[in-house]
Amino acid sequence: MTDRLNLEGLRYAQAVAETKSFSAASRAYGVTQPALSNGIAKLEERLGGKLFDRSPRGVTPTVFGTRLLPLIDRALASLDAVTAEARRLTEPGGQKICMGVSPLIGAHLIAASFNGVRDLPVPRDLVLREANMRDLREGLRHGDLDIILIPAVQAMPRYEHRVIDVEPIVVLGPAPAGQAPVELEEAGKEQFILVPDACGLTTFTTGLFASRELPLRTYPGEAASYRVLEDWSQLGLGSAMMPRSRLTSPDVPHRPLVDGGREVQISFEAVWSAESALEADLRRLADDLAAAR
Repeated sequence: MTDRLNLEGLRYAQAVAETKSFSAASRAYGVTQPALSNGIAKLEERLGGKLFDRSPRGVTPTVFGTRLLPLIDRALASLDAVTAEARRLTEPGGQKICMGVSPLIGAHLIAASFNGVRDLPVPRDLVLREANMRDLREGLRHGDLDIILIPAVQAMPRYEHRVIDVEPIVVLGPAPAGQAPVELEEAGKEQFILVPDACGLTTFTTGLFASRELPLRTYPGEAASYRVLEDWSQLGLGSAMMPRSRLTSPDVPHRPLVDGGREVQISFEAVWSAESALEADLRRLADDLAAAR
């Protein structure tokens, strides 16, 4: 093994280990599945053994992979920590926290974040970046972001997590506002309008139905924003789900969604790296956001 290992191949392997799927890993990493599979095949050739077994039940690490994948995780975490710390030392304004947020994150969490960084032992500036889930995850992995606030819809096992908010889910549709709650099983009979699978809302919706083994009937088109979801649902094109705080007005026709009589909720979490030089401040910020729920 005299050749150097390819960094992209290591990251591809890490993504497959996290998602347990080659197709999901390729989407999360923003590459085609053949490119990801080829990168892992080259890595396995260099390492001298297969990292993963594929079967109809999914992707699982081989015995060889079980030993190697934790080492790959640690190696990549160390490389990312070097990059992040070098950037922090060389860029002006080192007393800042770079926070990435999903478009699903409500304004109340943004306001609480600004208050939280001001209350740290060493007050810092907060720099916000709103982006889709893939870019937020990559920004955290590469050290461009210190912490991200996202819906808790996909595991990131190498990172620290803290649930910071829980919100009820409502169903938008032509029914008048204030109508009695709709059961998830009954909602399954409706046609749902989805948004691009970038902010986490579509992942939550599909995962919710799959967890109850219910079919999800979808409108053949796709809305570009939450406002469009409201408009199209009022036109009768279908129903839609969203957190209640994302409604533009309480007058938008909506119904609470329940499952067995219990309110269906979406959780939001703060995610950061334990290897970060700001780990103590990030943990305190996440704890403060959680306590303010």
